[in-house]
Amino acid sequence: MRYTILLHYPELMAAGELDEATVQAGMAAFRKYAADLDAAGALISAEVLADSSATTTLRSVDGEFRIQDGPFADTKEQLAGTFVIDVADLDAALGWAKQAPSVAWGPVEVRPGMTHWQDGAWRARQ
Repeated sequence: MRYTILLHYPELMAAGELDEATVQAGMAAFRKYAADLDAAGALISAEVLADSSATTTLRSVDGEFRIQDGPFADTKEQLAGTFVIDVADLDAALGWAKQAPSVAWGPVEVRPGMTHWQDGAWRARQ
């Protein structure tokens, strides 16, 4: 079954809040996490997202498109990255989510996929 692990981070970090050693340690932890998922044959894709301040939100209101710079919601957290995995069941997905380095500082959401695009067609969850 396909699951997406959604990583949430604090929205605003003050400049210099994390020193270079902490940043490098975090990057190393995520390299290992991705490599472990890949070695287990579970990793389909992974994505680190730009800060939510780089977001452009599109909405249709009364048949007209409205474009807003910045995120739609004003929150204290932002969606910062995703890992799409293929594992046996929810327990396996939760096991991988517990290993996400960011679980120490923000929520990690696990959501099953409903459909996905593959080989030119939408495929239903199996």
